[in-house]
Amino acid sequence: MTPPKKVVLAYSGGLDTSVILKWLLNKGYDVVAFIADVGQDEDFAAAKQKALKIGASAVYVDDLKEEFVTDYVFPMFKANALYEGRYLLGTAIARPLIAKRQIEVAKHEGADYVSHGATGKGNDQVRFELAYYALNPTIQVLAPWKMSDFLQEFKGRRDLIAYAETHGIEIKSTRDKPYSEDDNLLHISHEAGVLEAPEFEAPAHVYTRTVALESAPDMPTRISITFKNGMPVMLQNLDTGNVAETPLKLFQYLNELGAANGIGRVDMVENRFVGIKSRGIYETPGGTILQVAHRDIEGIAMDREVMRLRDMLTAKLSELIYNGFWFSPEMDFLMSAIDKSQELIDGVVYLTLYKGNVIVTARTSPSSLYNHELASMDMDGGFDQRDSEGFIKINAVRLMAHHAIMTKRAANGR
Repeated sequence: MTPPKKVVLAYSGGLDTSVILKWLLNKGYDVVAFIADVGQDEDFAAAKQKALKIGASAVYVDDLKEEFVTDYVFPMFKANALYEGRYLLGTAIARPLIAKRQIEVAKHEGADYVSHGATGKGNDQVRFELAYYALNPTIQVLAPWKMSDFLQEFKGRRDLIAYAETHGIEIKSTRDKPYSEDDNLLHISHEAGVLEAPEFEAPAHVYTRTVALESAPDMPTRISITFKNGMPVMLQNLDTGNVAETPLKLFQYLNELGAANGIGRVDMVENRFVGIKSRGIYETPGGTILQVAHRDIEGIAMDREVMRLRDMLTAKLSELIYNGFWFSPEMDFLMSAIDKSQELIDGVVYLTLYKGNVIVTARTSPSSLYNHELASMDMDGGFDQRDSEGFIKINAVRLMAHHAIMTKRAANGR
């Protein structure tokens, strides 16, 4: 007798993936559930037991938090990645890590299939599947929300709930949160449901990671972040003396400080890769502070022309992360350039956190390109100001030529 085909399902314990797990079992698959711990607020023991109760033959619960921060979050911040000028890519940067480990589990289990619960309208389907194929070109993907027999059976959430009730699958009440959330160490996102109306002002209870500005402390919090080669290596609370130095503890402490001061809220309409506009509400407290601090240390330690070129690359790199091309030759190329740009980005940035604001107050760097004597209005510093006359005239040549042409055309009535 032929054994059932084995599939590794990216499992969250929520309604969609719980129904998909049972549905795949009923289709004759041997389902292995894979749960990635990337810092979300989740009862992993309960999720594991739920998957086993539904019928999973095995359940993997892997702690990926340290790897997430060290190999994904911090390298992304070295590039100052920011999608459409606002989104710090909290969901997007977690997907390649989850997919990578899922492929490793599939190899260990001898599974020919992987599966996920992402819809056919969103970004995550693209991110997961591009990563799957990049890491294992022979893998077969079961994406139920793009499969005809699944779509015929499930038109929406009501059908999922009915299926769950029929098969004895425990589901949580969603009346208090009629929208979708994605949670990890970098951020929490809130979207869909009642938030799909861009004109709808999100109520206060939507925000779960950061305090409201009116509830933030009336006293500022002073901190310093130390960088080495563009990577944060130490965080110090200058008010209490508390220090965090390992990547995971540093970022967790940064999140704690940012959340307490109401930092990192963004409400925006963005462009999905599939061509649909969507509204997302994001809370990224630690990431917001880190982005400001890293950008500032570059100001004193990075060459001007290198910075301009890097900024050109950053826009493309942010787009690649958002669209799911983390494991691609173009990303390898861009990250090599980013790494080169960060070789001397060392130093300490001093910041004040206050009611949603991240305020840089000072910085120092052993790689500083700042020359006090050159910049000073009170010292010559080896800069002959008379040289600026020729510099200005050379840059004005094309402007004067353009003016002459426009004047001539105007005189001819053209």
